Amino acid sequence: MRLRAFLGFVTATLTCGVASAQPAPASPDTPLPPRVTDPMLAPVSPARREIATWEEALAHVRARSVELRVALEEVTRAEAQWRQALATALPTLNATGTFTNQFITNETKQVAGIGAGGVPVFSTVRTPFPTFVNGSITLAQPLFAPRAWWAIGTANENRAIASLGVEDQKRQIALSVAQAIIGVFTAERIAELNRSGLRNSLERLDLTQRKLDLGAATGLDVVRARQDVEAARATLVTGDESLRRAREALGLAIGIPEQVGVSSRVRLDGLEQEAVQKCRPEALEERADVVAAHRRVDVAKRAAYDAKLQFLPTLSAQSSVSSTTIDTGASPTTTWNIQGLLSIPIWDGGARYGTMRDTNAQIRQAELRYESIVRTATIQMEQTKRGVEVAEERKKVATEGRRLAQQTDDLVRRAFQEGKGTSLELVAAASALRDAEITLALREFDVVQARVLAVLTFATCPY
Repeated sequence: MRLRAFLGFVTATLTCGVASAQPAPASPDTPLPPRVTDPMLAPVSPARREIATWEEALAHVRARSVELRVALEEVTRAEAQWRQALATALPTLNATGTFTNQFITNETKQVAGIGAGGVPVFSTVRTPFPTFVNGSITLAQPLFAPRAWWAIGTANENRAIASLGVEDQKRQIALSVAQAIIGVFTAERIAELNRSGLRNSLERLDLTQRKLDLGAATGLDVVRARQDVEAARATLVTGDESLRRAREALGLAIGIPEQVGVSSRVRLDGLEQEAVQKCRPEALEERADVVAAHRRVDVAKRAAYDAKLQFLPTLSAQSSVSSTTIDTGASPTTTWNIQGLLSIPIWDGGARYGTMRDTNAQIRQAELRYESIVRTATIQMEQTKRGVEVAEERKKVATEGRRLAQQTDDLVRRAFQEGKGTSLELVAAASALRDAEITLALREFDVVQARVLAVLTFATCPY
């Protein structure tokens, strides 16, 4: 109940949008910065493909996701194995036919009867018969086959586990897609901030160059300003590559082997709401992987019981109809029989006892795996509870840090313009402001990611 209440609270808070780290308005006393141009200020080219809604992303997943297809094929395999288990308890009907032609035969004379005057009549017989055809049809039905009947139930359990695997895979895919979308938003925002940082560095370089022309600055001041510009360029190049990689990660998440962007018209909180609507929260013990692990313990116990069933006898009945073209005159060419087959296992060298020990060990392994999954899920629940709170606190700290960095940069720039500050202070303040803006952007998207994680970590996504 506490988990459901927490997830309900998180779902309600998703209506809060992501705050954009817009620069604080400049002081009225601050002179307007000069206009600068640079080829690297041009934004990254948009991706050829873009997604605009959560449903569109899921449509790509349904059509292209390899992981989802593999999970669905596991269900198909489980259904096929269930049908195989059922077949061992049903009647079987087999037909055989043979045609034989003997190349080496022997001719003999046999008395075929008594003719006129009591003279015996002989006929020529070739042995073995040179050419003949045999055919038979056999119907068999197990009458007492406890292992076959038990295997049907085990196969049915495996089929249910495979279906749970599909549900868990859907949850993991939804989580990875959501994280990839947030990653693209984050990378695009950082790329934007990197260009803003480069523009500011170019403006500071222009300001320093003009002061040098007026004799109010030194060559060292210009060199430091140029170093700051190059550092901003390096950060921009790295950020652009991170954006391209984030788009590629989104493409892989939805099954497209190329860069996939997010439409500029899309609001992140809207995508969050669509994701939450598609996935309903569940309790820890109801999560698909936890339920599947528990059912695997049951399957292991069934395997142990199956080993005990090997000690029981089996009984089956079969009926055969056979026909041949060989006419000996002594037996009919067509025969029909019914048989009962009782098989009693007596000694197999100890193989059944070895199987029992093996299955008992499998039960212990399945129980330990279940315990491990429950422990991990419990920790995940606690971490997601703290995750939203921690992300909110880190965002508050980053917001205050960014505000202070902005004030420091304004004061240092004004002091440098008035000839009171040094170029070293100017560059340091600019670098600190860039770092603070990027940190704030990361913390803002961390909040969104924590909220989505809190919902999708314990959810069922029936898409």
